[in-house]
Amino acid sequence: MTGKEKWKHLLSWPVIIAALGYFVDIYDLLLFGIVRIPSLNSLGLNPDEIGATIQNWQMIGLLLGGILWGVLGDKKGRLSVLFGSIILYSLANIACGFLPHIHFMDTGNAYMLLRFIAGIGLAGELGAGITLVSESLPKELRAIGTSLVAGFGLLGAVVANFTVELSSDWTVAYWVGGVMGLCLLFLRVGVFESGMYKNLEHQEGVKRGSLLMFFNNWDRFVRYIKCIAIGLPTWFSIGILALFGNQFGEAMGLDAPIKPGMAIMWAYIGISAGDFVSGLISHWLQSRKKAIMLMMSFTLVGVILMLFYPYKTASTYYFYCVWLGLGTGYWAMFVTVGAEQFGTNIRSTAATTIPNFVRGMLVPMILCFDGTKFSLGVIGAAVLVGAVSFALGFYSTMTIPETHNKDLNYVE
Repeated sequence: MTGKEKWKHLLSWPVIIAALGYFVDIYDLLLFGIVRIPSLNSLGLNPDEIGATIQNWQMIGLLLGGILWGVLGDKKGRLSVLFGSIILYSLANIACGFLPHIHFMDTGNAYMLLRFIAGIGLAGELGAGITLVSESLPKELRAIGTSLVAGFGLLGAVVANFTVELSSDWTVAYWVGGVMGLCLLFLRVGVFESGMYKNLEHQEGVKRGSLLMFFNNWDRFVRYIKCIAIGLPTWFSIGILALFGNQFGEAMGLDAPIKPGMAIMWAYIGISAGDFVSGLISHWLQSRKKAIMLMMSFTLVGVILMLFYPYKTASTYYFYCVWLGLGTGYWAMFVTVGAEQFGTNIRSTAATTIPNFVRGMLVPMILCFDGTKFSLGVIGAAVLVGAVSFALGFYSTMTIPETHNKDLNYVE
């Protein structure tokens, strides 16, 4: 394959639309974490008391939505998910912008409900996009293609933070996210369904979109659980160390308060770069596992330095957020591995539920962190949660089957 042919595949319409979709998805997914403190303060709510609860409801929505959209993607097609999910989360985000004007129910409950609905919608974007791209590209370009999708898409976090900083009101940021989603909806009209899935539609007797298939076979079940475990260090780094950066800054006695929005933004700048790099590393090493192990190890070193190296400036904390982001940039690679582990008839279910189960695992992570920080301290609680996350991540990466250059045109 010539260089020109490779670029033609990598810049094809499915890759471009998947990248734009993930950009909007990340913008809306992380927006609450960025506006958590200013939005709750302006609504007369205590960020420390209700902030984690709202975040947890969004994650529960992602967990349930991952199952819904994953099964639908295998039963009705990848494009049905891309259309349905974006309508749901776009409208939910627009509604969040009207929270100051909602008086027919408790504002805190309304915020929880809308973030839960948004979470359900946001769950469908990444898995369906990665599945469509993986099945559309030649096998030797899958790692680079999915990395391009994630690398560009993750810049949505950066744009979200700048939108909040530059706008006069946090509600504007929600409206911008919702409108971007609806605009993307029209761009998707010209996208074609995956050829592998279209061929599958004509095969009789093949069970499609069954979540039960991950649990009725021991080998599939183990691979499925390991795929989830590989992603745990990513959301520990973002969901604990960046999202609750204000608590770590205070515990470390830094010279200025840590803004969670800024911590998230710097982390996602690193993740965006890391996702581009992870695809190239995987392509160079001819191995998904080696690339993930290398980046996970780099992340662990960053976590240790962030929590234990003596420093007193907020800028250094933000520097380590970039470090952790760069290391956890294997996110697209881990989702791709999840898609490549399973047959076409349950591939969308796998690729959509796996990252959302990882996101959903942030709920027990936060509960463990909150439940132990009063006895162990903020640093000690983070060490406990992080140790479990990285131990499971390393073990699963080392023992899961390699999928580099694997032919995906098969069924379970």
